[in-house]
Amino acid sequence: MSEMMKAIVQHSFGGPEVLQYEDTPLPRLKAGEVLVRVHAIGLNPPDWYLREGYKMLPAEWQPQVSFPVVLGTDVSGVVVAVSDNVDEFVVGDEVYAMVRFPDGLAGESRAYAEYVSVPVSQVALKPVGVDHMHTAGAPMSLLTAWQFLVALGHNEPNPLQEYRHAPVPLTDKTVLVNGAAGGVGHFAVQIAKLKGAKVIAVASGRHEALLESLGADEFVDYTKTVPEEVVRNVDLVVDCVGGPASGRFLPTLKRGGALFPIYPLGFADTKKAEEMGITVSATQVRSNGAQLPELATLLSDGTVRVVLDSTFPLADAQKAHERAADGHIQGKIVLKVM
Repeated sequence: MSEMMKAIVQHSFGGPEVLQYEDTPLPRLKAGEVLVRVHAIGLNPPDWYLREGYKMLPAEWQPQVSFPVVLGTDVSGVVVAVSDNVDEFVVGDEVYAMVRFPDGLAGESRAYAEYVSVPVSQVALKPVGVDHMHTAGAPMSLLTAWQFLVALGHNEPNPLQEYRHAPVPLTDKTVLVNGAAGGVGHFAVQIAKLKGAKVIAVASGRHEALLESLGADEFVDYTKTVPEEVVRNVDLVVDCVGGPASGRFLPTLKRGGALFPIYPLGFADTKKAEEMGITVSATQVRSNGAQLPELATLLSDGTVRVVLDSTFPLADAQKAHERAADGHIQGKIVLKVM
């Protein structure tokens, strides 16, 4: 095997133009790791946050980044080497993973590459019958939806709030998903439905047919109707857009309900939520190889499916990031390596 590989490397913060297709050294395996020949890579918001230098975070939260940087966390591929102490996987296994997240926030995940090293605790056999492109679209977004809605999967302190995030029962509940057509959103719709909820999907009109096919019971086109003005008595709002505007969904919730902003930074309506008896909670998604097999089963049998917005060759990562910046994404953007 060559000592070099192709990867998307950046040497400074900036826009998509800083992403360069270059030769870079092959990863060196550490104890407890496997080396994966990457077939496909899923894009996620932390990719462009890191590319830009985490400008959206308060200065005290911004990780210290050393260049050169290789972005990316989500991969689907084939094991080509294992460290001496690994017996969970063998060469030739088809696997998928979210690599070192959030531990790799400063650029240690390094997934935009032909090869990536992955701790065995973060990798699992890929879904049977699902190609690498669709599989690569799953890890971060699907784990986010699962850890918010079903099982947190870890006992790490919550950096986003003083209390531990706790999923709420979904059976026979009404769940509104805002940003329902996006990466996390289209999984949240499917998982809420799987767990017995009635689902109201909020997105622009062009996504209506897709979201109905994924199980949404009702659809609100936010370009024509303001959802918080017409929806009432919801048990849970999953706001996949999040940010300072999440509080606008409080009137849609019944007393005792919950609001889960996937992106919670900037939420300023804590007092109002307390007065209304509404729990506001979020969590930081974490790599979890123990949860991936269960999710692989759901993907394999078609219970949950990955929707692809667009695909690009690895060398065209700049174009993929430009597509992400255009917004209104339906599902996931994926890079094809081989």
